[in-house]
Amino acid sequence: MSDAESDRIRSRSVTSYAARRAFRDAIQFPPDTPGVAGAIDLHCHAHGGQQDAVALARHASRAGMGGLLYKTLDFERKPMDRLAEIRAALDRWADAEKVAPIGCWAGLVTDRWMGGFDPGVVRAHLEAGVSAVWMPTASHANSVSQVGGWRTMWQPRGPRELVGPMPMAHAIAEGAMYALPGGRLDPDVREIVGLCVEHDAALFFGHLTWDEQDALADEIQRRGLRKAVIDHPFSPFVDLPVERMKRFTDAGIFLNFTYDELSPLLGVDPVDMAAAIRAVGPAHCTLSSDAGEPLFPNSVECMRLVRAYMRAFGCTTGEVERMSVANPRHLLGLA
Repeated sequence: MSDAESDRIRSRSVTSYAARRAFRDAIQFPPDTPGVAGAIDLHCHAHGGQQDAVALARHASRAGMGGLLYKTLDFERKPMDRLAEIRAALDRWADAEKVAPIGCWAGLVTDRWMGGFDPGVVRAHLEAGVSAVWMPTASHANSVSQVGGWRTMWQPRGPRELVGPMPMAHAIAEGAMYALPGGRLDPDVREIVGLCVEHDAALFFGHLTWDEQDALADEIQRRGLRKAVIDHPFSPFVDLPVERMKRFTDAGIFLNFTYDELSPLLGVDPVDMAAAIRAVGPAHCTLSSDAGEPLFPNSVECMRLVRAYMRAFGCTTGEVERMSVANPRHLLGLA
C-alpha cells in the first residue's frame, strides 16, 4: 500500500470512528427496518437477476416507506404492464396482512434495448403512465468507454460477449449512444425534454458526459422543466466537483445521492457526500438506494443506511426528511 493510500485510510478512520461513536438511531430488530418511515426511493432496480419487485414492495410497506420508483423492471415487458401486476399483487397481500401498501411507480430508461432516443416510444410510455424518464446508462458511450459491458447493450444484434473499457471515440463508432452528434443536442433528446414537460414527468440525466449534461441543462431551462435530476453525482460516470453540483442546483436541477456511491463498490466517503449536500443545500437534493444487485443490501435497508449516514455525518433530521420524503414527493407530483 502506498503512503498516500495509507494516509487516506487513516484520515477516513478519524472521521468514521467519530461518527460511529456519536451516532445513535433506532435499535434494529431484523428483519424489521425502522428509520425509513415515509421515505421514497427514487432509484431502485428490479429487472432480471436483481431484487424481486413484489417482495421489495412488501418489505417497504412493512417498514412504512412512502414508495418505490422502479427505474428498471423486466426488460421484456412494458414498464406499466409489469407495474400493474406488482400493484395488484401488493394490494392482495396488503389486504390479507392488514398493512398499508406503499406507492409504486415505474420509470423508462432510454437505453438501446428500450427504444433509445425515440420520442414516439417515450411518448407511448408516458401516456401509459411512467413517472420518470432516464437518459441512457449502460448503452451510453460514457459507460462503455469507462467500464465496457455486454456488447449487446449497445449493439442489439451483436454477439453477446463481455468486453472491457475502450476509448470514447471507439465506443461511439461501435454504436454506443451519445446525445451530441455534430456537437449539438440531438433533436430527439430535445423533443423528449418537451414530452417530460407536457406529461409533468421527472427527467434523469443518466450517464451523460459533462458536455452533454450542459447541453441538456440548457434545454431543460429553455423548456421550463422543474423536475430534472442528476443521479449519483460522485459516481465515475458523472463525477461532479462541488462547484459543478452547485451550478446545477442553482439552476433548479436536483442531485440524487445514492447508497451505491457509499457502498464498498464505489467507496465514496460519507463525509464528502454530507459536505457536498451542505455546500449546495438540501432544497435540491434527494437520497435513494440505486440498489438491486446481489452485492447490495435490499433497497429498504439501503434507504435506512443512506439516511443514517447523512444524519451521522452532519445533516439534520429535517434535512434528511426533506431529501428523502418531501423532494421525492415533488418529483413524483405528490406534493
